[in-house]
Amino acid sequence: MRSRVRTLRRPGRQSGFSMIEVLIALVVLAFGLLGLALMQTLNLRYTQSAQQRTLAVNLASELLDTMRTNRSQLAVYAMGVSDFDTVSAVGGCPTYNPATAAANIERWQCEVKETLGPDAYADVDVTNAPTVSVTVHWTDPADTADLDGAGKIELKTTL
Repeated sequence: MRSRVRTLRRPGRQSGFSMIEVLIALVVLAFGLLGLALMQTLNLRYTQSAQQRTLAVNLASELLDTMRTNRSQLAVYAMGVSDFDTVSAVGGCPTYNPATAAANIERWQCEVKETLGPDAYADVDVTNAPTVSVTVHWTDPADTADLDGAGKIELKTTL
């Protein structure tokens, strides 16, 4: 019969993790989780900013398409920041029948304010017609550092 040799542990020796090792692991894990939380916050900010830019591009494209269907009255579509002073999007934007150039402009200005915020406005340059430019400005709620809180897109096309 074989004798089994038992190994006895010395009383001064431990097996397993020490408290300091566990604490160091927790600190490393905490820093990693903080980094993930920061990345998630930045991701949310940039997503909101991208959404605002998409909405602004869609609005500018809509105006250019409206101008394209009404080329004979391009001069009416010229506008700047002062044209947005009296526009209010409170209560929604009205629809007009029949849709005249002036009604289209009023509805579009209301949609800009309703979609991009009360500080939003557009510059529409038709001086070099048939080449026109639509520049939409708004305050970016995400306030990302690279945008300094200001959003702006510009679309140019030849009608």
